[in-house]
Amino acid sequence: MEHADLKVHGIVQGVGFRPFIHKQVRFLKLTGFIKNTSSGVELELEGEKKDLQEFINTLPERAPKLAVIEKVEYSFSDKLKNFKGFEIKQSKTEAFRNTLISPDICICEDCLRELRDPFDRRYRYPFINCTNCGPRFTIIKDVPYDRAKTSMSAFPMCDACDREYHDIENRRYHAQPDCCPDCGPHVFFMDAEVREVPGDAIENARKLIKNGFIVAVKGLGGIHLACRADTPETALELRHRKQRDEKPFALMCRDTESAEKICDISDDERRILESPQRPIVLLQKKEKGLWHISENNSVGVMLPYTPLHYLLFGEDIEALIMTSANISDTPILYDNIQALEKLRGIADGFLLHNRDIRTRCDDSLCRVYEGREYFIRRSRGYVPFPIKREKNMGMLLACGAEQKASFSLSKDDYVFPCQHIGDLKNLETLSLYETQISHFERLFDIVPKAIACDLHPDYMSSEYAEKRAKAENIPLLKIQHHHAHMTSCMADNFLSGDVIGIIWDGTGLGTDGTSWGGEFLTGGFEGFERAGHIRPIKLIGGDKAAEEISRTAFYMLKDSGCDTESTENSELYSRMLEADINCPVSTGMGRLFDGVASIIGIKSTCSYEGQGAILLEAAAAEGITDIYTVSIKDKVFDWRNMVREICSDLQHSAGKDVISAKFMNTIIHMAVLICRNIREEKGLNRVCLSGGTFQNMYILRRLPKALEESGFEVYTHRRVSCNDEGLSLGQIAILNEVYNVSGNSIKNY
Repeated sequence: MEHADLKVHGIVQGVGFRPFIHKQVRFLKLTGFIKNTSSGVELELEGEKKDLQEFINTLPERAPKLAVIEKVEYSFSDKLKNFKGFEIKQSKTEAFRNTLISPDICICEDCLRELRDPFDRRYRYPFINCTNCGPRFTIIKDVPYDRAKTSMSAFPMCDACDREYHDIENRRYHAQPDCCPDCGPHVFFMDAEVREVPGDAIENARKLIKNGFIVAVKGLGGIHLACRADTPETALELRHRKQRDEKPFALMCRDTESAEKICDISDDERRILESPQRPIVLLQKKEKGLWHISENNSVGVMLPYTPLHYLLFGEDIEALIMTSANISDTPILYDNIQALEKLRGIADGFLLHNRDIRTRCDDSLCRVYEGREYFIRRSRGYVPFPIKREKNMGMLLACGAEQKASFSLSKDDYVFPCQHIGDLKNLETLSLYETQISHFERLFDIVPKAIACDLHPDYMSSEYAEKRAKAENIPLLKIQHHHAHMTSCMADNFLSGDVIGIIWDGTGLGTDGTSWGGEFLTGGFEGFERAGHIRPIKLIGGDKAAEEISRTAFYMLKDSGCDTESTENSELYSRMLEADINCPVSTGMGRLFDGVASIIGIKSTCSYEGQGAILLEAAAAEGITDIYTVSIKDKVFDWRNMVREICSDLQHSAGKDVISAKFMNTIIHMAVLICRNIREEKGLNRVCLSGGTFQNMYILRRLPKALEESGFEVYTHRRVSCNDEGLSLGQIAILNEVYNVSGNSIKNY
């Protein structure tokens, strides 16, 4: 007989790990105990040496499907404590915390079957869950993960649930959110005048939705606005009330079969759509319809992920518009009282519940690329699962940028990127941002020793970083925007050394004080050089040009020697350019896309970020291989010849679909030529693609292939978004490289 001490690190709380251990121990006839700690779980076991070793060796492969075992520490001793049986002990809170927390997971098949069983005591109960599914991250107040430290602490278990909780044969054995209609949360329905309506709350909501009205629905990480997807009039009314004129809505479909009626779905898309994470997946429409949902060729679709969602659909609703409930770019609403106040006049009814959401968490959004998630927004279902790195990072904070604001915290060899927060352009979003930094620091016991932020001084994230670094007397590193993009892709792919970075987005402050965005960089974590870019574009009216993209088109036409007389406001724009009044320059690839979209008549004014580029991509014809003239001098792409040829195509009645495809083909060809030039000079052969432009699937499906055909190794994002949301991973990787721990200072950067 021997004694074994074990510590298991990873996602081992809230996933049925302790019940699983109990069963394994009983099978092998071992004795001892297990307890949750702030660092994972701890065990002391006694039994035959071979049985103890078998237990340890098979632990990772037999663990519950939601568990992630990162590391098992163990030691043997001949000093026995002579345990009489096996016990799950009360959790232990430690001064040092080092545990991982499970994301929220969709309802499992077992719970779904019980939900639909008229003879089950949880029949039609919208909070049914077990150790294999349900809320986790959004209900946790603190660790270790026990009911007392979640929002379920307000609901003491009834005798029946308590018996399940203590029954090793029950899948709710030690399931912290376990509840039933007798002891758990409940739903209620309120009308537009905020009066509670008697009767079945979910049926009241279903009736209103089926009759063409809009209902606020409280879910797992926030509140959605839901309405019929098959009634354009209702969708247009929702757009009017929410002041969301053209930006696409997401759909929630009852099941994959319902989604297949409106979208083409590949095997990989089906797998990710049906995965326990349940992200929104951007799918190709079967036909060019559903314009009231989205104006391009794709639509974001997700499947139900809570029991309440399944009950809302019933048997007679196939698809619902399901969009985040927020007001004018503020974060998603998650509190009942705020929802009733702020959604009056928007929602015709409110389907709410009394289980508090401790942490709001928007739906994740992705495309499927090379058989895997290609994130546009990494949030519910994935956060707070960390990004693993190959080196110890220490405790650092990276504050992200402004659009698609994010932060990342590091500890040991983990980086913890936050959930979707939104654009840092108002106090409500800033408050959420600051609150979530504090929450993550508490959950993962992180006290940052240094901070990184964007080079732009006017970002709220940069201001936060500066104030905090000064208040806590810790080093601050300001990092150029596109360098962080490049290193984000490097860290995402476990790269080191120097690479070529093709970094394309809308804007980011360059080291020369101008706006960059169509960049070719070289370097690594310790520094970079600007190797190439596109010809600068003057933005008439500054930031106004990102909305009124006809201004960008005017400059590009004028600079290319093309006709501009028919352009509205041409005299005003000409005078502004001549006097150089509020006409900053930009090399942003997003601005180049905007200009071309406007020149060919796709859009002149945008109602949401990137609209011109999105519609230009949607317009492109397949099968076009032609390109426009590629003019490059000193690794700077001069787009003027291309613009002149686009104008010639328009004069000869070429279609928007052909011109769009030729334009993007030209951009791809230009990138390959500049990368070849850089390789000849610097001998670099690895290329990282990052920045919001690489959400464009026309380019993403073609540029890597074109580069590989020229002998390059190409890397794209895998675990974080290519847009600014993923930028904080790059910032923290740079900070880790240049932060001098012993001297508490930043090395030369």
